[in-house]
Amino acid sequence: MAGARVIPLHGGAEQARQRRTRPQVEVVPEPETTAAVEETAAPDWERRLADVLAFARRRIAGDYQVDEFGFDQDLTDNVLLPPLKPLYEKWFRAETIGIHNIPATGGALIVANHSGTLPLDALMTAYGIHSEHPNQRHLRMLGADLVFRTPMLGALARKSGQTLACNPDAERLMSSGELVGVWPEGFKGIGKPFKDRYKLQRFGRGGFVSAALKTGVPIIPCSIVGAEEIYPMIGDIKALARLFGFPYFPVTPFFPLLGPLGAIPLPSKWYIEFGEPIRTDVFGENPAEDPMLVFNLTDQVRETIQQTLYRLLTQRRNVFLG
Repeated sequence: MAGARVIPLHGGAEQARQRRTRPQVEVVPEPETTAAVEETAAPDWERRLADVLAFARRRIAGDYQVDEFGFDQDLTDNVLLPPLKPLYEKWFRAETIGIHNIPATGGALIVANHSGTLPLDALMTAYGIHSEHPNQRHLRMLGADLVFRTPMLGALARKSGQTLACNPDAERLMSSGELVGVWPEGFKGIGKPFKDRYKLQRFGRGGFVSAALKTGVPIIPCSIVGAEEIYPMIGDIKALARLFGFPYFPVTPFFPLLGPLGAIPLPSKWYIEFGEPIRTDVFGENPAEDPMLVFNLTDQVRETIQQTLYRLLTQRRNVFLG
């Protein structure tokens, strides 16, 4: 047609024409990709249910191991440690410092301050190491004989890896490459009045140092801030303590006044710091038989923990906010 203009196709019109003429190709995901997506999309409750069923099958079939001290790792990892997670992460909001000072493998002795009326500091330290350490190491804690004389509690303590606080057991554990924890203040530490908070009590005669020297494992000082405030102990009913066979019967601002509610710990902010390891394999032959060496190392560990506590306290802005 004369004078007719040809209008070129631009932009959207041209693209629409190409879409009409181009064959449609269906993209089918590879089987591996589909499986990975389905696995990722699986609800948490399904994974938890599968873990519970797998645990039950192992227990029924007896497919788990218990060492010579009674430590049941399968039970500890799946039953005893998980309930501590909300306490550690949400209630106390614990921060672990210096986890790199704990060796990846091999024996070591962790020495910590003790406080809090109830020994929750030991449980939080054990959970913190297992959850924060790259190798998820278990802390084999040395406990007082009262723990193992208490019905049910003693059996659970054994299954969680604890053993009696004595040199032979400690030496066997460390010699076999285990991570051992000790709280040398004992009941003097956890049962001290609130006015004496963060003042270390006597460390005994240095038995833990002797055990470390005999096995040549490093000693790692551990300082815990926050546990002193969970149950501020303002009194001790000695008559009730003797009646029940306890080292003390605590009176706090809420216990026994509020009964069971008074047993809920206050949500203080926690810091758990592991100091630099102190070597014990550099003192020649039979170093554990040198009383002055044992005394000096005991004093060094105690002073290191005390000074670290003071430093952490000066950095803390608030008991409950950290």
